[in-house]
Amino acid sequence: MQTIIDTTTWRIDPDRSSVEFRAPHLWGMATVAGAFTRYQGTLDLSEAPAAELTIEAASLDTGNRRRDKHLRSPAFFGAEQHPYMRFVSERATVRGDKLTVSGRLHVRGESMPLDIEAALRRVGDELELAAVADVDQRRVGMTWSPLAVIRTPTTLVVKGTLVSDER
Repeated sequence: MQTIIDTTTWRIDPDRSSVEFRAPHLWGMATVAGAFTRYQGTLDLSEAPAAELTIEAASLDTGNRRRDKHLRSPAFFGAEQHPYMRFVSERATVRGDKLTVSGRLHVRGESMPLDIEAALRRVGDELELAAVADVDQRRVGMTWSPLAVIRTPTTLVVKGTLVSDER
């Protein structure tokens, strides 16, 4: 499988993928879950950066309109001032069915290092990806939390289908 990954430019198919998050809330007794509905990403181990993911901050959806408005506000994502979040890899390696990526997450005009472990599985001429990373949102200025009800870390989950750009 590694030869195919090493020599192909892949892009995430947003119709068959998801970018989700889970944040501990109410001192860890509950979880706020949500997703971003507009994003694009690529994986190309022969290029630098090898992996990129760009997310439209305003596409956030937790299923609660009032909460979504607050999360898009300057108190959290600042979607109007910072419309995109972006992960850009600095290193990416594949060993068997595991992809390990280290890079920087850019959010709200701030950035932080982020390490990601992903499982890869070949399905025909496509790849299935399941990646998980824990993020301390305070490192990118998301510190608003009355009575400290929002905890860390926030878990980011990217699941999806990668298709060859050469199709």
